[in-house]
Amino acid sequence: MTDLLQGFLSGSAAWGVLLTLAAFALGALINKATGKAIFNPLLLGSIFVIILLSVLNISYADYKVSAAPVNYLLLPATISLAIPLYEKWDLLKENAAAIIAGISVGTLVSLGSALALALALALALGLTREQYATLLPKSVTTAISMDVAAELGGIAALTGAIVILTGIAGNLLAEVVCKIFHITDPIAKGVGIGTSAHAVGTSKALQMGEVEGAMSGLSIAVAGVLTAVLCPLFVGFIQ
Repeated sequence: MTDLLQGFLSGSAAWGVLLTLAAFALGALINKATGKAIFNPLLLGSIFVIILLSVLNISYADYKVSAAPVNYLLLPATISLAIPLYEKWDLLKENAAAIIAGISVGTLVSLGSALALALALALALGLTREQYATLLPKSVTTAISMDVAAELGGIAALTGAIVILTGIAGNLLAEVVCKIFHITDPIAKGVGIGTSAHAVGTSKALQMGEVEGAMSGLSIAVAGVLTAVLCPLFVGFIQ
């Protein structure tokens, strides 16, 4: 049965796309059935794909080539987040200074925390420059973070996994953090979520409200640009 399924997949040029969509759909079904936020469709879908590739002994390289069309859609999907931002353009202009300041501080905190973690792990576990470059762009969308990691000599595929886990954590904890710290302003919520948890977090921001979603979408773009510019400087701290 395993050999038959493996043969079927290898004979289909788009099997990676079908597998990705099926895994996500199953994850979404489980999430809807349980009603538990921890059963995130993206997390479950990733686990299902990993398990199937392992069982069928299919290399990640083969899967990546077959699932390439999904990867190509990352950039236009990210850009589409500008739609709710356009609808809230007047609100953006009124609060531009505070929004840009919030995103900038959030980006610096993200990079600074990654640096502190890297220095601690370097002392305890001998973390290398390559591994630090992999970890550094953890809070920006995969469309940007994987390219940044690759340019800095990191492991792009591992960066993608770290980014997904960061986004899922932000998605799960966004409302809890806002309640704990009494963050009630929708602009502040959106900026915080988008800066720290990129597109996966933005899906939660959109559920919280239109303003939250718009500000979160803006934060993805600005934080991504700032991260791409600042990452080489932070990498210089690790020898």
